[in-house]
Amino acid sequence: MPTVDWAVTWDHVHLRSPDPEATAAWLEDILGGEIVRAPGRIDVKLGGANVFIAPVAAGDGVNTPPVTPYQGLDHFGLTVKDIDAVAAEIKAKGVEFTKEPTTIRPGVRICFIRGPQGISIELLERDKKYA
Repeated sequence: MPTVDWAVTWDHVHLRSPDPEATAAWLEDILGGEIVRAPGRIDVKLGGANVFIAPVAAGDGVNTPPVTPYQGLDHFGLTVKDIDAVAAEIKAKGVEFTKEPTTIRPGVRICFIRGPQGISIELLERDKKYA
């Protein structure tokens, strides 16, 4: 615990994409995000958080996306209601699942999907009676 009286809250997740428009559209279409445009940038509001999407251009020194799993940031998780219905809907849109919906312990069901640039995204449903 910090010795000073302060707290952290989430501000944003920052993604890099060779096609920010397509990445933003995917987050909107698949996960229900809201695209926010400002001069020279495109962001997405997603589940109460800001997702900033920076463009990647050839020769700018940005490495290609790693193959999961890898060290460092592994994935981000989003809570959903009725994971099976959500999974069926996004599967119909052609989303790739790296782990189908499964119960990992009583009251918790998860699945993993592959987002743009290979981003690993966990969707999870928590039954409040097991919290």
